Amino acid sequence: MTETTDLQSSAETAKTLSQALPYMQRYDNAIVVIKLGGHAMGSDEAMDMFARDVVLMRQVGINPVIINGGGPMINQMLDKLGIKSEFINGKRITDEATMEVVEMVLSGSVNKRIVQAINRAGGFAVGLSGKDANLILCQQAEGGLGLVGTPTKVNPRVLRTLFKDGMIPVISPLGAGENGETYNINGDTVAGAIAAGLNADRLLLLTDVDGVRGADGKIISELNPEKIETLIAEGTIAGGMIPKTETALSAIKGGVRAAVILDGREPNACLLELFTKQGAGTIIRATPESGAA
Repeated sequence: MTETTDLQSSAETAKTLSQALPYMQRYDNAIVVIKLGGHAMGSDEAMDMFARDVVLMRQVGINPVIINGGGPMINQMLDKLGIKSEFINGKRITDEATMEVVEMVLSGSVNKRIVQAINRAGGFAVGLSGKDANLILCQQAEGGLGLVGTPTKVNPRVLRTLFKDGMIPVISPLGAGENGETYNINGDTVAGAIAAGLNADRLLLLTDVDGVRGADGKIISELNPEKIETLIAEGTIAGGMIPKTETALSAIKGGVRAAVILDGREPNACLLELFTKQGAGTIIRATPESGAA
């Protein structure tokens, strides 16, 4: 009985790989930017699974770029150090003391956890921040938020160099000001800017929700800019989903072929999106593509 079950399992695996072949061919040498949100990082087991998926993507010819979030981890460290945060319209004011913690957490423990997981899985990951090689230049954001930045320029040269050597960049969402200041940048914003700067094929926004829901509560499998504007005006897209859809739209306007909002807590979420017909989450693109993945 066990032998029969093993054979059936092996046959299913072989069938899955065979069905994935056209998608692997379609994404050969493509650039896929993945925003891994703090809430989507999950357990060590979930992180290891994500790392294996990323290494597999690289193995079949995709150039993945990971942008790490880390909001929950920043909150924990600030609480531990007794540093109080103030907010304006839900956005954290980042003073110098807070900025030190943000950089320590995002470029330190969080970034290196992802790098180490990918390397354990057999990949070659390199941890960077947006300050390295002037990858992300930014200006101070409006609204009295302190050391919070808005990207003004992306210099992807260092990333293309890493691609040539088979490396997987893992980038923390920090940027450099014109006078060398360090700025904290929203992770989704960084992911969108990097994806546009690389003219990426896909931007995957891994979060703790399984996509954009319609008024009936069901996941909407595909959206375009006009439909998103309508859903926002109706109040169907609201709260934290608004900036995510806006990031997706900005990336598409910047040259990214499509963006996807999906639940990063789901096992093999990236592989399901890239290598299966049904995909995962909500895909956003300028116009529908016949038969497109």
